[in-house]
Amino acid sequence: MSSSNHRGTQPSGDSDPQASSVRSEIKDLLRSEGLRATRARIAVLVVLHEKAVPMSHQQIMDQLTENSDKATVWRLLADLSERGILRRMDLGDRVWRYELYDKCRSVSDDHPHLLCEDCGDVQCLPPLEVRAKDGSLPLLLVDADIKIRVTGRCGDCAAA
Repeated sequence: MSSSNHRGTQPSGDSDPQASSVRSEIKDLLRSEGLRATRARIAVLVVLHEKAVPMSHQQIMDQLTENSDKATVWRLLADLSERGILRRMDLGDRVWRYELYDKCRSVSDDHPHLLCEDCGDVQCLPPLEVRAKDGSLPLLLVDADIKIRVTGRCGDCAAA
């Protein structure tokens, strides 16, 4: 653990029955993938579960309530992405963000995201479909892996 202390919104504690259920679900998820349910892994996954949006390494660090080593968090984010527990994405701004696959967001839920050009926040969008203006799908796209990148202004920035 590093000596720098990163504090943020404290993930729910075990005194809350719902938080205890989330922590239990996360432990089961880790163990089902053959991973130990370490305090660092659980803390990171609780943050991602509670925020329910893709987050950068720094955003995750800012939310952790314990002293956390940046390198350890980087490694566990990479490990959890490789295992399919997290989705790692670059939304075009050269920042890796991580999103948790859990009972609320399944692996098959490959949805696009809006990256706010003003504040940098990321918001999940409903699944979108790519079609030509005439409604057809060009043959080149039939078996393509399509990733939709949407940038613009979030609701808060547009209202400001």
